Amino acid sequence: WRIRSRRRLALQPDLALVDLGLPGIDGYELARRVRQAPQGQHLTLIALTGYGAPEQKARALAAGFDVHLVKPVDAPSLSALLAQPGTAGRARGARAQSSPQ
Repeated sequence: WRIRSRRRLALQPDLALVDLGLPGIDGYELARRVRQAPQGQHLTLIALTGYGAPEQKARALAAGFDVHLVKPVDAPSLSALLAQPGTAGRARGARAQSSPQ
């Protein structure tokens, strides 16, 4: 994980859509690790998940995600979110939202 993730962070992406139910390492741990890296401080992390309970949203935001979206995500809503000025690179905690269900 370390070598590959460091290479990816070296690319300095503005935004990452991350599924919480990843094999091997879950999205919560991935978010924590990304946030620990200097390059991950200004990355916008969006949790894209089937876990929609309020405690799951709180856990995602506490792990370092900026936004929590529940699948299936409405494509126009996701597009609008991605098009918002300042979405990419916005500091952690500035926004927190869930997709309507």
